[in-house]
Amino acid sequence: MRRRDFLISSAVFLSACTTGAGDIALSDNEFDKILDDIERRTFNFFWETTNPETGLTPDRYPSPSASSIAGVGFALASYPYAATRGYISQDQAKERTLTTLRFLWGLKQGAEPRGNAGYKGYFYHFLDTKTGERLAKCELSSIDTALLMGGVLFAGDYWSGDNDIEAEIRKLSRDLFNRVEWSFMLNESGRLSMGWHPEDGLIVSDWHGYNEAMLLYIMAMGAENHFLSSEAWAKWAETYPNSWGDYAGYEHLIFAPHFGHQYSHIFIDFKNIQDEYNRAKGMDYFENTRRATYAQREYGIKNPLSWKGYSAQNWGITACDGPIDKELDYMGQKRRFITYAGRGAGLYNDGRNTFDDGTIAPTAAIASLPFAPEIVKEATAYMYKTHGKYIYSQYGFLDSFNQSFQYDIPVQHGKVIKGFGWVDGDYLAIDQGPILLGIANYKNQFIWNIMRDNAILRRGLVKAGFKGGYLDAK
Repeated sequence: MRRRDFLISSAVFLSACTTGAGDIALSDNEFDKILDDIERRTFNFFWETTNPETGLTPDRYPSPSASSIAGVGFALASYPYAATRGYISQDQAKERTLTTLRFLWGLKQGAEPRGNAGYKGYFYHFLDTKTGERLAKCELSSIDTALLMGGVLFAGDYWSGDNDIEAEIRKLSRDLFNRVEWSFMLNESGRLSMGWHPEDGLIVSDWHGYNEAMLLYIMAMGAENHFLSSEAWAKWAETYPNSWGDYAGYEHLIFAPHFGHQYSHIFIDFKNIQDEYNRAKGMDYFENTRRATYAQREYGIKNPLSWKGYSAQNWGITACDGPIDKELDYMGQKRRFITYAGRGAGLYNDGRNTFDDGTIAPTAAIASLPFAPEIVKEATAYMYKTHGKYIYSQYGFLDSFNQSFQYDIPVQHGKVIKGFGWVDGDYLAIDQGPILLGIANYKNQFIWNIMRDNAILRRGLVKAGFKGGYLDAK
């Protein structure tokens, strides 16, 4: 592995901008003020756009949309943190949490294609924000249910007070989680399917390493009911050799869209705990995400496709919105631009390499603050200070932007700003959540401090063969 000097001073960091905007010098105190503003606005997305009667958070805003159940999971984790920051009161946080859990518990579950929110305890990917019923023909989603349950479990562990409201929160948290029949999604290969449709049954594609589904497997193995055996982790990890490699000078388990290195880590602290594969490599999954973050930055520096704006401070490729689905001429070459998709720098599990159409998503960098703050801080400050007037608004950073897309043609999302490029018009819950909760873990390990003691996650980690760190502590 090519070594990197990770010991960058945190007293003052300098961003040597390469896009003509000049240098940015910020003290830690100045950066903290920027981060506080990002945090507050990003939380307001969840507080103000979530339906207060159902607790269901929209997938995106301001475009009309259904609710994303993964977004609801992030929202549930955000309420206690916001209360500690003074953005809302403890009573407001508890009431919104209870409303959400009561509504989820009361929604119908069944095999019929209409009129239900889920089946076997799992939830459909998208729900109507008012009725909670399945949207169109979307799938019963294994990973999105897991992300929802991350917030559900966090709420149950955080609200530990001796009063009726918090007692009901804890009961509903247990009931919702224990209702999930995790083994229902197991396919013939012994791995969890990505989902199920009442019309067609299990989706053929399944979850195998390495990507965001670590959380799903650990939950499913740690469950008290309908749990998976320890063999499930071996099935999940058996394709790791296809994902391990050197990308942009950093050896790690590679997954191209950067969210795959972030989602599970929101709820599980992987630092200093190792499974069998980790032990053989002499690292942990925290370090893996750290290396992946550095590889993202290195890709931005090298900029092999010559996109405008890419630099050591302006980087971050993940699943996000894009301007249009169209092939256009760019610098004398035909380049394909896309709308929402899983962009990424690295290797996909299906063998594909990087897909990059010049679109940067702030969440890719900012959600990695806990792992590589010395490089993420400068990227965050750069995007905030240099691009803020274009990409930063009511609820913080808009989902994505593309400085190379300066075509005078209609776009499917957002708008083209003359002299800057394309900017999305929406905020996405599944990208806002990692920003906010990543900041929370960076500042004081807020989510991790609670979830390290979660009995379900600890049991799942142990069954997966994890040892060390807090798992060995009393």
